Amino acid sequence: MRLLIGAPLHSDGKLTVVSLAVEVGLRRNKLTHKHTGLKDLFYAPVKARGSSLEPVSEAARARGRKQQEDLARIRAERDDLRSQAQLLARIVQVLELENHRLKETNAALEQQLADRAGVPNLASRRRPYL
Repeated sequence: MRLLIGAPLHSDGKLTVVSLAVEVGLRRNKLTHKHTGLKDLFYAPVKARGSSLEPVSEAARARGRKQQEDLARIRAERDDLRSQAQLLARIVQVLELENHRLKETNAALEQQLADRAGVPNLASRRRPYL
């Protein structure tokens, strides 16, 4: 359908079996011998349109090039965001480990202070608030 409307993503945009094979990601011989139904579905609207096997228009070709550029830009942004998300996940993991260590150290220090002062730790006896 992309070839028929003049917006190819992977081929040169010509309405030929070779362009169709490139567009769908098959080798030409697989398209002509194994997937003949796909080839026939493609050629029916092409024949109805006329004998011209060239792309719809230069404007459609330019639109396709712009879409390719937009797609490349969006993929680059996606890859950048993905790497930033991975970096942030690593930072969160490091902060969680540091927080856990600080809590353990704090608990140990509180216990040492309680042992030295002979003061009971009331926080450990506290009931949860209902």
